[in-house]
Amino acid sequence: MEEEEHEVYGGEIPDVGEMDGDMEAPNPDMDMTAADDDAVKELDEMKKRLKEMEDEAAALREMQAKVEKEMGAQDPASIAANQAGKEEVDARSVFVGNVDYACTPEEVQQHFQTCGTVHRVTILTDKFGQPKGFAYIEFVEVEAIQEALNLNESELHGRQLLVLPKRTNVPGMKQFRGRRFNPYMG
Repeated sequence: MEEEEHEVYGGEIPDVGEMDGDMEAPNPDMDMTAADDDAVKELDEMKKRLKEMEDEAAALREMQAKVEKEMGAQDPASIAANQAGKEEVDARSVFVGNVDYACTPEEVQQHFQTCGTVHRVTILTDKFGQPKGFAYIEFVEVEAIQEALNLNESELHGRQLLVLPKRTNVPGMKQFRGRRFNPYMG
């Protein structure tokens, strides 16, 4: 059999002996300690940062536990006092419904100024900051509630207001809505 000749583009194929000289072999005399020192320093810095982050996380867990303990471990006396304070404030407050969306708290305060000294006007808004159409007015005197109730069906910005005494929400008590009869359920 004859040996076939192969045509090689760009020159001849080098022999195996010629290729050995082209490749660079690692020099055993080369100093690798500089690279090792840099890697050790970097590793030490990473360990330091990790330790700092772990310490910070531990401090945050400790603070959170402290806050949860304070929030959850309220004694019944303080809860009762807090509820009594809410009831006292609600006894001096009224609910005002059908408030015009363009009304400002100052305008609502001026409308109820004849009833007594207004301590606070709160116009509730939705999550986008738009008024919901009702407000709460807290008076300094309890007697102002009766005067405010007399302003029921009065007009403000062309709208007839609904004025009711503010009710006190009792924690943990939800209003029960009975199930209505559904003719489609068997």
